[in-house]
Amino acid sequence: MSRNRLGDESSPYLLQHKDNPVHWWAWGPEALAEAKTTGKPILLSVGYSACHWCHVMAHESFEDDETAAVMNERFVNIKVDREERPDIDAIYMGALHKLNQQGGWPLTMFLDSDARPFWGGTYFPKVPTYGRPAFIEVLERISDAYHQQPEKVAGNANAITEALAEMTESGAGPEVTDPLIREITGRLAHLVDPTHGGITGAPKFPQWSFFWLLWRGAIRYRNDAAKQAVITTLERMSQGGIYDHLGGGFARYSVDELWLVPHFEKMLYDNALLIDLMTEVWRETKSPLLQARVAETVAWLSREMVVEGGGFAAALDADSEGEEGKFYVWSAEEIERVLGAEDAAVFAKAYDVTLDGNWEGHTILNRLDAKTLGSDGEDAKLVALRAKLLDARAGRIRPGWDDKVLADWNGLMIAALARAGIVFDRSDWVTMARTAFTYVTEKMTVDGRIVHSIRHGRGRAPGTAHDYANMIWAALRLYQATGENAYLAKAIEWVAILDRHYWSEDAGGYFTAADDTSDVIVRLRTASDDATPAANATMVSNLAALATLTGDSRFVRRAESIMRAFSADLAKNLVAHTGLLAAAMDLLAPQLVVIVASESEPHSALGAVARSMSIPGAVELEVRGAIGALGPPALHGKSAEDGRSTAYVCVGPQCSLPANSEAQLRQAVLDLRSVA
Repeated sequence: MSRNRLGDESSPYLLQHKDNPVHWWAWGPEALAEAKTTGKPILLSVGYSACHWCHVMAHESFEDDETAAVMNERFVNIKVDREERPDIDAIYMGALHKLNQQGGWPLTMFLDSDARPFWGGTYFPKVPTYGRPAFIEVLERISDAYHQQPEKVAGNANAITEALAEMTESGAGPEVTDPLIREITGRLAHLVDPTHGGITGAPKFPQWSFFWLLWRGAIRYRNDAAKQAVITTLERMSQGGIYDHLGGGFARYSVDELWLVPHFEKMLYDNALLIDLMTEVWRETKSPLLQARVAETVAWLSREMVVEGGGFAAALDADSEGEEGKFYVWSAEEIERVLGAEDAAVFAKAYDVTLDGNWEGHTILNRLDAKTLGSDGEDAKLVALRAKLLDARAGRIRPGWDDKVLADWNGLMIAALARAGIVFDRSDWVTMARTAFTYVTEKMTVDGRIVHSIRHGRGRAPGTAHDYANMIWAALRLYQATGENAYLAKAIEWVAILDRHYWSEDAGGYFTAADDTSDVIVRLRTASDDATPAANATMVSNLAALATLTGDSRFVRRAESIMRAFSADLAKNLVAHTGLLAAAMDLLAPQLVVIVASESEPHSALGAVARSMSIPGAVELEVRGAIGALGPPALHGKSAEDGRSTAYVCVGPQCSLPANSEAQLRQAVLDLRSVA
């Protein structure tokens, strides 16, 4: 008997739909078999728990008996959480792009009984709106076409599926060199809004890969325009409404060019990547604003995003009580009730609070009129007022919490915390990273393989290349933060699994899905930018770091193979591969900074110097005693000279003379990180 089966699932997004009158299936062999048995086409609906428009379509259509009756009669209906099955989402979002349609969520695709896509879209309204047809009309037309025009449907499905299998270009592309990346850095800097930061126009997204390349290019090629573009972007974001000025943490994107009005969902991955970028930029600028935003965002993470056992939850919803942003916005009257008239006036001046509001009659707190933090006295006053408002806000109905733990996003946050903990001398942040790492290795590993997603002890989504790439990055960052060899060993172990189950022997590069992931119609292989770094781009940096640490040339050869595998894609669209271009710098100039701390100096002044300078992409270690067999042969056996802490700075196999003074190390790092 047909029924809604989502009550058996663990994903918060799927469970949101368990009471729909739609007879939903979760993705899996049973649902696909049902399509073959009944002869019905598949309606695939993909979304995520924090997606505002997913909620809109659910309320309009999936909770509507009339719409559900048409869906149940004519389709096998499958619901997918894109965060739980990013491999499935990527395939069918790619199919939508092949239909020359703009992507987004909810993703609504129509598939044949072999799960091959033949038509699709995103949000469809209940009644004709926004120039889009009514959803029931779409359902009836698609169903009729499927049964009355099978040859046309089969032709579409064949063409789209073949195009998906050929998404990666073949042939040779440009060699990635310093002159090429220098030129791209200069070109990209001109795309950034010089006043508000971010890529010019609206909406605006954090786009970590883009700004990571800009920052790396700024440092390596001494490009002041690129440097300022990144600084302006981070400062404007940090003062905008996209940032939660009471609770910390960044929303997913801004709908306007000012960073004022966000889509209010908070995603783990955005905050991980922004913590990492702000930390690296702070090393160069010592900006109190960026330091504060890092600390506040980590405080939010610790307070609101840690699940039992120490893993990090995926997201907070945009909506509460059926309204987007209701939890976060204020009226002038509400603020005065909490703070009193005098303090409310002070707060209103600082945070753009007016009687009319700045968004739909409400106020989104922001400090866009200020470029930096106020004086110590002013800021201390505002800290106290924010704390009162945060306490008052805690009494509101909270947005939904998506508490599933995703291995790839946890890897990003672990890596960010490990580095930020060392840079800002916060051992508690490193401890958070270690605990989350243990969560993944102990609770999300089955028969030696990473499980992509888990919630309340349940998880079945197969691991993807992103899970391994990001957790390898996390392991390498924790090795640098702690010096514990177990993290380095785990990174090497995971590379072996990636090579065994994800590597393309024919074309090179890593597939998203493993060779034993049986429920995908095609294995995608890409290095293009997305909201999170591409696995292949991350692996170029990971492999270069492993080669630097171990001296094993196999890692270099594998990284070079990835670059060759996607060289034709680079030739077609360099700007769509900023993450890969940034990673290529780690092959062009693998950088290593090792400080051998003297036993008589519990806190090395040289370590403080290294942490105070941006060295993006460098492997950074502090050891005691002797270096041993770490790094290039030129370093082997080196130790502290004359009982004084000593630094060694290397590019590839070439290492500097020992540096014993802060001035010597500072000059050595300046020489290391840039080219003429």
